[in-house]
Amino acid sequence: MASQQNSHHRKLSEFLWLMVESGTLNPKVILDLFSMYRDWQEDKAYKISCRQDEIENKIEVVDALAVKLLQRFNGSVSTMKTASQHLSEVHALQVELGELKGRLTEVISNCDTLCRRIASDGPESLRSSVMPFSASNADVNIKSNLCPGVRDTSQPSNKAGED
Repeated sequence: MASQQNSHHRKLSEFLWLMVESGTLNPKVILDLFSMYRDWQEDKAYKISCRQDEIENKIEVVDALAVKLLQRFNGSVSTMKTASQHLSEVHALQVELGELKGRLTEVISNCDTLCRRIASDGPESLRSSVMPFSASNADVNIKSNLCPGVRDTSQPSNKAGED
């Protein structure tokens, strides 16, 4: 672009000198023309430089906003991944909880059945100490881990001659 401007300057200079030699223009007018042209060029260069600075500033602002947006996007993606993992684990836990609930129901049912059999058909020494779940009271002190309603006989009794 600079070589193109130099070429235009040379052509203008040659044209103006030809006009001076032919006597059609006053040298003062030519000097004023050159001065005006130089001022015009400087003004254009200044405006272009200002516009370029404005564009660079806008690019910097857009870059900064893009970085912030990318950071927020990455944060959101990370949060969504974590939430997704937690949600996928919830289903597995629900399935496992359902299975455990089923097993517990089965164990309680079996224990209740065993307690009923002991209460109805078991040895006399155990019959009085067994209470089926359906007959359990909240006030009953349950110490046995094996069968609720069965009194713990591993500890010595305060009552003499109970066995």
